[in-house]
Amino acid sequence: MTSQIDTPANRPDAPASEGPSGPWPLVRWFISAATLNVPQAAGPVAFSLVALSLTGDTSGGAAMILAMTLAQVVGAIPITRFGRSLASATFLRLLIAFRTLALGLIALCVAYEASFVWLILIAALAGTVNGAAHGFLRSVLNQLAPASRLPRALGISATLNELTFVLAPVAASGLGTISPVIAVLALTVLGAIPAFLVPRTRSTAIVGVEHADGSVLSPSILLWLMCAAAGGATVAAIEIGAVALALAFGYEPALAILFTVPLCLASVAGGMWVSVRNRMATQRTVLAQLTVMTLGAFLAALQLSILTTVIGAVLIGFVLAPLGTYYSLILDTLAPPRKRPEVFALLRTANALGVIFASAVLTAFSLSISLAAVTCTMITVTSVVGIASIRTPARRRKV
Repeated sequence: MTSQIDTPANRPDAPASEGPSGPWPLVRWFISAATLNVPQAAGPVAFSLVALSLTGDTSGGAAMILAMTLAQVVGAIPITRFGRSLASATFLRLLIAFRTLALGLIALCVAYEASFVWLILIAALAGTVNGAAHGFLRSVLNQLAPASRLPRALGISATLNELTFVLAPVAASGLGTISPVIAVLALTVLGAIPAFLVPRTRSTAIVGVEHADGSVLSPSILLWLMCAAAGGATVAAIEIGAVALALAFGYEPALAILFTVPLCLASVAGGMWVSVRNRMATQRTVLAQLTVMTLGAFLAALQLSILTTVIGAVLIGFVLAPLGTYYSLILDTLAPPRKRPEVFALLRTANALGVIFASAVLTAFSLSISLAAVTCTMITVTSVVGIASIRTPARRRKV
């Protein structure tokens, strides 16, 4: 499947120390990583409340999120390439400043009851930098944590990210009951935190690295991006379809939390497991984790009972952080050194494409057909990884 793959510790450009001034810069990075996603986590609730206040219908909020997500997909690579000549932390601050201004403009438009079309356009403008911002923030981590601690750092980051997606909507809902403008301002301020906290790193030239200017879309990179997209679609199908699942089992819509909360809690547990283990998984372990996610999607698609469906959500959630950590680590080794921010931006974009796919099938088809489609997607990528593992010589399997 790939040429010889070195572990992060063996890379010529791997950072040799924890970074500047001990652990505090790494703590700042964790806070930056957790708050970077607040606008995306709180946006669905906050924007729905904005739409309700201006139009009397919450569907406009979904339109704003869709515009933001599509713009992220379109802008990820061009914006990342535009900032390649600057230090990662510096360009990240510029991206966050741009997004903050756009989100602040949304709050201003809401306050003055501007046309909702403007809100959708500005939301798209804010979303253009999300993928690139993630790519540059991830590349900063390479200069802060030694390669031996990257799995733990990414595991902690995944856990904090899940907490963000659990707590941010709750906060947006509470603040939105006071005023939708306050909710938008809150996610704007919290989303701006990385601009102040992301540590400065010393840019170092990459020398003696083969294929430094290689393609960011090699077959091996595409394989893991495809896996990330399928995983994103699987998680999104459960989260977006949670209300429909509750109704299908005869429960009130509010009991959609029966599916989303176990998934999130399992994901937090999976992130903690990665952090404690602090080791890059073997490809065989990754194949097993993909199989677990496929099984979870299959159980959810069957809809035999609420118990089996919840078990399916838990299985999906538990392997979410381990798989996400592996994708980040393996792409770190496969990416051309100068283009790592692009590859990390593509990783976030792949996840966004998975969410778009899940949203589209849930919109166009029934819940049962949508869950079956997502399950088939997981079966496909798991099979591809399995075939690739068989074809890879045994001496190269361990990564």
